[in-house]
Amino acid sequence: MQKRSDFPKAGRVIVKIGSALLTGGGRGLDVERITGWVEQIASLRQRAIEVVLVSSGSVAEGMRRLGWSCRPHALHELQAAASVGQMGLVRTYETLFEQHGIKTAQILLTHDDLSDRQRYLNARSTLLTLLSLGVVPIINENDTVATEEIRFGDNDTLGALVANLLNAELLLILTDQQGLYERDPGLDPQAQLVREASIDDPRLSAMVGESRSGLGRGGMVTKLRAARLASRSGTATVIAAGRENHAITRVCAGEDLGTFLIPGLSPLLARKRWLAGQLKPKGRLTVDDGAARVLRESGRSLLPVGTIGVSGDFERGDLVACIDPSGREIARGLVNYGSEECLKLVRQPSQNIETLLGYVDEPELIHRDNLVLV
Repeated sequence: MQKRSDFPKAGRVIVKIGSALLTGGGRGLDVERITGWVEQIASLRQRAIEVVLVSSGSVAEGMRRLGWSCRPHALHELQAAASVGQMGLVRTYETLFEQHGIKTAQILLTHDDLSDRQRYLNARSTLLTLLSLGVVPIINENDTVATEEIRFGDNDTLGALVANLLNAELLLILTDQQGLYERDPGLDPQAQLVREASIDDPRLSAMVGESRSGLGRGGMVTKLRAARLASRSGTATVIAAGRENHAITRVCAGEDLGTFLIPGLSPLLARKRWLAGQLKPKGRLTVDDGAARVLRESGRSLLPVGTIGVSGDFERGDLVACIDPSGREIARGLVNYGSEECLKLVRQPSQNIETLLGYVDEPELIHRDNLVLV
């Protein structure tokens, strides 16, 4: 079970910042506070901690720029506000991160992007590549084109899905509250802050309520829901006050700040258990003795050069079985190429992938993070 003291070792953190914080309660982007958060993220990058920023604020900033005092209900008006506000939001982040020599990338997602198998893997590959290049991805919901049927509903959920996507160790949700309270502190000033709890504690559901700010779509209920979603991939969640000095770095240093919600499994173990429990694989990759030994003993990725046979009809992202020369299943995982592509890659070194296919998604047929021994 994870502890706060594990956070300094965390390799990947998702930081979600809500609209009320970013816009000073709706008065436009709070550049002073954003400057502080950017400085803290830059500090984490210096410690080799990868950070993905999930940022709300485009609709609220768009409302300010358009002179609207109340959040609209019509979808086309929300989309218009998001379009206007996103310009200022991204420009502010880019300018501030550049002062620390850090490049940024804008990623706009819809629920459809993460429910479609191939788009999910493409998003994962792009984000992992950006992180490997030292870039800080800045993710927001694609409000401009999203419809009610495919909306995340709030960026807390988006942050949790990104944590699932990237197997993050920590989801840090910054809010205008100190954390999760036993009762609504607005109604009961004596309510106690929940410092730490298992995400499976049934008492948590009785403690949450909806947002009263009128700016975002979230509230403590969505933050708890997001924490539960993140826990499926073993990600711990901290809900903390974004206005606290150095909140991001203090949480990531293991300080007792906000509410720590503990998942039951580590990220890698949770993913492996999920893979092991999937339905029947859609295909099989037969591997040679050397590849079988590497998979069993070293937990390495499966490369094309170690593959000697392909059977079944499958697509990129499907679950496939890895079979040794004697016909015994030794592992299963999510394949990076479809069956037709795999047939062309049998016994080939990874550097030949682009020549054979005309493109390259990944150098492996199955990455070790997406593979589990059976």
